[in-house]
Amino acid sequence: MKAFIETFQKYGIAVTVKEVREPMGLSKNEHIRHMLAMPRINNLWQSTFGKKANEQDVQQLYQIFTELILSVLPSYTDPIPEVVETINELKRAGIKIGSTTGYTKKMMEVVIPNARNKGYEVDACYTAEDTNGLGRPFPYMIFRNMEVLKMSATKQVVKVGDTLQDLKEAQYAGVWSVGVIIGSSELGLTLGEFESLSKKEQKEKIQATREIFLRHGADFTIETMSELTQVISKINQRMESK
Repeated sequence: MKAFIETFQKYGIAVTVKEVREPMGLSKNEHIRHMLAMPRINNLWQSTFGKKANEQDVQQLYQIFTELILSVLPSYTDPIPEVVETINELKRAGIKIGSTTGYTKKMMEVVIPNARNKGYEVDACYTAEDTNGLGRPFPYMIFRNMEVLKMSATKQVVKVGDTLQDLKEAQYAGVWSVGVIIGSSELGLTLGEFESLSKKEQKEKIQATREIFLRHGADFTIETMSELTQVISKINQRMESK
């Protein structure tokens, strides 16, 4: 978020955290296009530059963003709580772990080894560059993971994510979808901000986010990654009963 905010600041455009969060999950150039199309930002851009933003502006913003994000990414590769333990438990159960991302290959060259050093490692990872630029919500990154991990059916695949774009990606691919609430862009709070709330406020925020995820097609929601193994068991039971 900080990189997006600083990118627009370089053009004299002040964007909000809420505006940055809205397109989360898209590839980063699509994220910038989406922000430029927002009415408030669009009006600011036109009043500042006397014209609508064009593709050249998108690419210039994207270049600035890329330079900024690559400079800070090494400091933002810590796995969120319970991810490492949960992923390792799933691996021990024979489940393969694939990843899709809105980052570019160059960005993932920073993220993957840093995350690996902190205990988080996937079996495969694909970016929009691997699918002719068709990132989320298109399903093709999921399909590339399925191909390399030799998955024979979409019903054997579970997409876990924390953005509405993740849920769309799952729907378009025809796979199970799980929305992670705490730490998500939809919840809209850092872990520290969330923990500073009262228990009542936390419950209200969680429920509001759960309802958004379910309205947008999530098959399941979980508060944290520690609940994922239980969801996998439920999915297995449903498939066995059919």
